[in-house]
Formats: sequence, structure tokens, C-alpha cells
Amino acid sequence: EKLTKWNGETHAAITPGEYTQLTGRAGRRGIDIEGNAVVLWNETIDSGTAAGLASTRTYPLRSSFSPTYNMSANLISRFNRELARTSLAASFAQFQADRAVVGLTKQIGKSDKLIAQYVQESECHLGNFKNYMSYRVEIKAIEREVVAQGRNYRGNRKEFLKNSEDRITSLRKDMKSDPCHQCPEREAHARIAEKGERLQRENLGLIKRIEDRTNVIPKTFDRIISVLTELEYIKNDALTENGKILTKIYAETDLLISEILRKGILNDLPAAELVALLSTCVFENRGEKSNSPRIPKSLNEPLEKLVKTWGELTILEGNFNLSTQREPDLDFIWQSYRWASGHSLTSILRDSEVTVGDFVRVMRQLIDLLGQLLNARPEMRIVIREALKRIDRGIISYSAVTA
Repeated sequence: EKLTKWNGETHAAITPGEYTQLTGRAGRRGIDIEGNAVVLWNETIDSGTAAGLASTRTYPLRSSFSPTYNMSANLISRFNRELARTSLAASFAQFQADRAVVGLTKQIGKSDKLIAQYVQESECHLGNFKNYMSYRVEIKAIEREVVAQGRNYRGNRKEFLKNSEDRITSLRKDMKSDPCHQCPEREAHARIAEKGERLQRENLGLIKRIEDRTNVIPKTFDRIISVLTELEYIKNDALTENGKILTKIYAETDLLISEILRKGILNDLPAAELVALLSTCVFENRGEKSNSPRIPKSLNEPLEKLVKTWGELTILEGNFNLSTQREPDLDFIWQSYRWASGHSLTSILRDSEVTVGDFVRVMRQLIDLLGQLLNARPEMRIVIREALKRIDRGIISYSAVTA
């Protein structure tokens, strides 16, 4: 509809790369061989500029898609778990991850051929040279362990060194009794075998990388479902009442907001305090965080509960190897509290590092979040509507009209 976007400070013209991102959505992937994008004309659009954006060289699309708690809950509400997982496996992000695996697979294939070649070249007419090499490899491993532990060994160091020496002596005895030890080409065989061993170790690393990338989106979905099951948002692969509330929270910190709703931390908060507390889940300081952010006394207890809830979530997410919810940011509490209390923008920003653009952007996000809460918890409608009335005024209302 327009070729400009709000960047936090002004309505700037979109770049060729951003235009490519928008038009890249035209057409249905896997169905249409091409897609068409239509630019709506108005008096502010220069047709030459629009044509220039369209004719600029193409840019590669990079998907940053990853399942969220809200998305996962919504998928569970619409489909069964297996169907939801299958649909995520067909995502563009997974397609890109799978493409990256192709090169690794080819590299493993080449290495496997070389390994087979080295095994053949290191064969010894006196016996099993692979078995003979196992002695040498184990001896080296023990020697490396002794060097690595050094003086920092925790325990009886003398006993550790004695045991290591005994193991090496025993292995050397077995190695020397192996028929291959008498081979005149023993060291030449060993050098070739070591090349094969090195390639084998590299292949194991590549296989691990492939495992990490293959089905990465469905695997993330599985971990999210495990967290939601642990918190009783999901039971027997179906949403509980708390899970249904989560489907209506679309913020970046969706699970944290759902949790403070579930625990009743927002209950009984007046409108200004509600806005200020929610700002911790929306605002993200672009500079250095304040060491002592100003906080209304009435929010000390609710804020303490919110931060504690976030800490509990980070531990749970860590247990399931998930990226944690963003830490609550306290640096906008005072500004949002004062705005919701009726103070002017000039007085609020006078001693603040927050720009007008950032202030407007965060307030619009808070308005959006309050709308989500109104849908998720209609019993809070009186205080939510009061909060909306208090912050959707002045420059905030004007920005919505001109956006």
C-alpha cells in the first residue's frame, strides 16, 4: 500500500532489500513458479522510484523464523501435534537449513572414500594393522590426559600418575607383541592410518553439525511443547485453559506475560502501575542499562514477583536447551508510569535518554499488548480500558492517525 515504513524516528522510504523481502512473499512456495506484487498508487509515490526498486538486482532471502510459545500453542489448538510438527518441517527456514546440510553431506562422502583408501593402503601383510594402531592411539590419549591434568589433578596425584604409567606399560607390551610391530614398513603404514583417523574425527564433527541442523525447527517445537507441558499449558497434547490464554498473547515475551497472568501478578494493579509493569516486557534499551532505574514504590512487590518468574522460566528453558525469554527491562518503568499518570511528554523526556521516536514506538506496543490482554482476560477489561485511555493520547494518538 505504501513504500515507506516507520523506523522509530521517521517514515523512511524502504530499501531495495526490504522491497525484495516484501515481494518475496508473492506466490505460494512449491505451487506457483512465479508471483506478482502490486504497488498501490497514490500522489506521494513516484512511479520511477517504484520501478527502480523493482528492477534493482535481487537479494537472497534469509529466514529468521523460529517457533514461539504462542505459535506452538496455536498450532496445537488447530492441529494435532504430529501434523503441527510436519507443517513446521516444511517451513522455508527448515528448507534453508536442509540446503546447508547438502554441502556437509558431500564433504563426508569425499572423506569416506579417502578413509577407505587409507585403510587399504595401510594394510599390513603381517596382521591387522587397525588393531595395532588402536594401541598407539590409546597410549597417546593417556599421555595427553597426564599432560592436561598436570599439577591441577584433583585427587591423589601420585596414584593417578602410577595408574597411568601402569596402563601405558601394559599397552606397550601388547603393542610390541602384535605381529605388525615387526613390519619394516610399520611407520609408513602408521602415517597413512593416522591420516584416516584424522579424517574420521573430522567426519564425526560434520555428522554432529548435520544432526544439529536437520529438523532444527521441529526439534525446537518439541522442546517448546515440553516446556508448555511442564507448566501445564498442555495436557495429553491438548491445550489447558492457561494454554488457551497463551494463544492470545503475541508479544516477544509471550510465555512470561502468560505466566504473570496465570500467577495473578497483574491482578488489582491500578491502570498506571499496570502500564509500567508491562513496559518491562516490551521495552528494550538500545544503550547501557541503568544501574538504578527509578521505580514507583507501589510496584516493588509486583516487580519482584515478575523478575522471580522470569528467573524460574530461564532455568526451565535451559533444562530443555531453549533460548530463554528476554530479561525484563526496567528502564522504561518510570517514563511509562508518568505518562499513564497524566504528565506531559516534555516533562517525561527532559531527564531521559529515550528519544521521542522510541517513546512513541514503545507506547504503541503497550497499546497493542493491552489489546491482547483485553482479549485474553476480559475480566480485567475495566482496568485495561482505563490504561488504554490514559496512554492513547496526544502524540501517541496522532502517530496512529499518520502512520
